[in-house]
Amino acid sequence: MKIPPVKGTRDFYPPDMARRNWIIDGWKKVSVRNGFEEYDGPIFEYLKMFQIKSGDEIVEQLFSFQDRGGRDLALRPEITPTLARMVNQQINSLPKPIKWFSVPRLFRAERPQKGRLREFFQWNIDIIGVENELGKCLADAEIIFTTVDYLREIGLTSKDIKVKISSRKMLAALLQSIGIAEDELEPLYAVLDKRSKLSQEAFEETVNKQVSDLNTARKILQFMEMDVVYKIASMVDPNSELDAAIKELEDLLEWLGRMGVGNYCEFDPSIVRGLAYYTGVVFEVHDVVGDLRAICGGGRYDNLLHDFGGPPISATGMGMGDRVLEIILEEKGKLDKQVPKKQLDFFVTCIGVFGNEAWQIVEKLRSMKYSVNFSYKMGGISRQLKEASARNAKECIIIGYEELKENKVTVRDMETGDQKLMDYDEFWSRLKA
Repeated sequence: MKIPPVKGTRDFYPPDMARRNWIIDGWKKVSVRNGFEEYDGPIFEYLKMFQIKSGDEIVEQLFSFQDRGGRDLALRPEITPTLARMVNQQINSLPKPIKWFSVPRLFRAERPQKGRLREFFQWNIDIIGVENELGKCLADAEIIFTTVDYLREIGLTSKDIKVKISSRKMLAALLQSIGIAEDELEPLYAVLDKRSKLSQEAFEETVNKQVSDLNTARKILQFMEMDVVYKIASMVDPNSELDAAIKELEDLLEWLGRMGVGNYCEFDPSIVRGLAYYTGVVFEVHDVVGDLRAICGGGRYDNLLHDFGGPPISATGMGMGDRVLEIILEEKGKLDKQVPKKQLDFFVTCIGVFGNEAWQIVEKLRSMKYSVNFSYKMGGISRQLKEASARNAKECIIIGYEELKENKVTVRDMETGDQKLMDYDEFWSRLKA
């Protein structure tokens, strides 16, 4: 009986593993060059941690279980709660700002669909502990810059993707100024967050159902059509809180321009982000022409560490899953041509039996950090050369009876087919040089 993989998971055969490593290695390289340090945590945590952040309804969206001691645990669906717990544990000794990144394996008990699996990898970058206003703006900008820095390195231009930016602080100030009560904000956020998934007619109908006052609903719909930030203030009476939030957003967009990624970024009021813990700037990166879910998303979450029992401290961050990114790169023809092909440095072949002399060459090459393989089947030299070619070897070392007698080796360039008989010592001297 053949047992298939669990639905929503993936098997990583060597070519798939090469893709995965290329994506993850790129995430790590860009993180390090932008000043982030890597961290990780346990693959499962107390279930309560995720309930604190996302509410009791999260239980239906993750894999939870009880251990032998009756403790309620869960496989991590995200790593931000782990980050908050770890920072709170050493909050007084960690140098600030804290600039950390992680590439965790995550699990969500959801219905698998295109771009959304039950098991996936995610790149997370976060900046914690910047308290002055200019510093916060720069931290938000650097999170977005680092995101774009990676995406443009892998060949995605401003014609391929857009960073759509808004502000929960600005949205809250605007909605309250037109009559939405504070306790009505979260349900309304959930409605507005569906803007990109609905037709204009369906969205208007949904807003009108949620907001009973027609004039208020009209203003909300008017706001959702805005394409520049400065026009928002004209929608309502002068409001210091709204003005401050608008200025924060304008300053952020200005800094992104100075950083050289302004052409990737645009204001989009439909970016709300469904999670309740966002407190300021929010953003998502979308494919310009595709209909996939967001490549990534993030924003400012200044209350989360306090919710986990720590002190009030500012924080901003981003998460990018590997699957949507992989699909977009495939669709644009930008994946396989960038993933390095597996290539051996040397393939050692023998005429006759594989003996001590051949193994000594293999072992010495490997000790010099070269990648080396040989044939287990032996057979004729043509068959071994064919195997060397299939394994994409750069050079093939041929050891025959004459070579052994004269203490020589034949080195074949597998690309050109050129061969050269070399003294044993000459061969090693060439490599050392």
